[in-house]
Amino acid sequence: MTNITSLSATELSAAIHARRYTCVSVMGAFLARIATINPVINAIVSLRDADALLAEATAADRELDQGHSRGFLHGMPFAIKDLSEARGIRCTYGSPLYRDFVPDFDDIHVERIRAAGAIIIGKTNAPEKGLGSHSYNPVFGVTCNPYDPTKSAGGSSGGAAAGLAARILPLADGSDMMGSLRNPAAFNNVIGMRPSFGRIPALDNELYLGHLAVNGPMGRSVADVAALLDIQSGYDPRDPASLPKEDFAGVRPKDARGLRLGWLGDFGGYLPFEPGVLHLCETALERFRSVGATVETVDNTFDMARLWQAWKTYRHFLVANGNAADYADPNRRALLKPELIWEIESGQGLSASEVHAASLIRSDWYRHMLTLFVRYDFLILPSAQVFPFDVDLHWPSEIAGRRMDTYHRWMEVVIGPTMAGLPVAAMPTGFGAAGLPTGIQIIGRPRADRAVLELAMAYEYLCGAWVFPEAFH
Repeated sequence: MTNITSLSATELSAAIHARRYTCVSVMGAFLARIATINPVINAIVSLRDADALLAEATAADRELDQGHSRGFLHGMPFAIKDLSEARGIRCTYGSPLYRDFVPDFDDIHVERIRAAGAIIIGKTNAPEKGLGSHSYNPVFGVTCNPYDPTKSAGGSSGGAAAGLAARILPLADGSDMMGSLRNPAAFNNVIGMRPSFGRIPALDNELYLGHLAVNGPMGRSVADVAALLDIQSGYDPRDPASLPKEDFAGVRPKDARGLRLGWLGDFGGYLPFEPGVLHLCETALERFRSVGATVETVDNTFDMARLWQAWKTYRHFLVANGNAADYADPNRRALLKPELIWEIESGQGLSASEVHAASLIRSDWYRHMLTLFVRYDFLILPSAQVFPFDVDLHWPSEIAGRRMDTYHRWMEVVIGPTMAGLPVAAMPTGFGAAGLPTGIQIIGRPRADRAVLELAMAYEYLCGAWVFPEAFH
């Protein structure tokens, strides 16, 4: 049973289809591990009834016995992030206002996960409305880090990342506006992929103005992440920004010899880092150099403070308009967390010209990134500015003696790829002196998702298995 939960998703899928394990035995193994470990870390929420799940696993076995597979995920347990809708399962968005909401529909990427054969066992925990990279909320409480349960698992895909690290999930979905696939990947020593905007279609009420948040895959290997991206991605007419289907399932490692990699680091001292984080990331760069890649520190010429201001304007604007109805009702407003109220109230006073000015800065940043890709094949950046922090702390108020002036300033390192809409793989780099993990972002050219996965797979092979130890044995 322990062996089953230690398999990668790719290995597990192959074992199920070769009938080395039944879907019932797989479900039983994961449910047993969840019963032991989830009370410690609180990664999975709204867990469905075990008898119902085992009945679905029995039906999945029957299909295989009859020669029919629904796809890569056939018979595999899967928990959906609690910011995405899954038909028939509570979707709270981490908010007490929605604690009893049970959707009668799937988000598009959830439809595809279900169609590929997954058995959806419940949800993964997330912060209220996805705000902040620490997965706590008044509905389910806090998710703890499997490497040290007194520390944060990050967010907003904290439950997904912690569930992967603890081997209570074989694969996971997440979403990312401000690093929510990348920061928790770093905190939990797993892999998160922020795909290009439009790569994975979504059901949103407003279809045109956002273009910041994306859904994406998480896993314990690049092959697993690529397989899930292949399932989630592809055009859907319900999302006018969605991109055509590409093949991601057959990704192979890229030959790194001769590649030109640009190290963005701390943007010339602009960003503060907790001691030890940059050192671990820079050590990872040596792995690329060891196989013949050239790594140079980028001489950043963009005004990063200007980009931060544009980011805040965009964020205020989108959060304020997405939560206007809840804020308008005083009784509902009283149940919103302070950070959400701050975002809404900051966005209510914005003018159209201010939002347009932010869009112009974002456009300048995109063009600046294109100039960097003339010189470099890929860019490398840390995934987080701090190691996992105390689980009782809502957010770090200072880094290396520098005060953080907002609840999300401590994770500013992730906004660059978001604002340019670039594909990014968040990869582990190892552990600091306190035994806590961190990671790097591998950033590719516009829409070069496959190339990013190829380099991520090459890096994974260079690291070796020692970088991915099991959090709970």
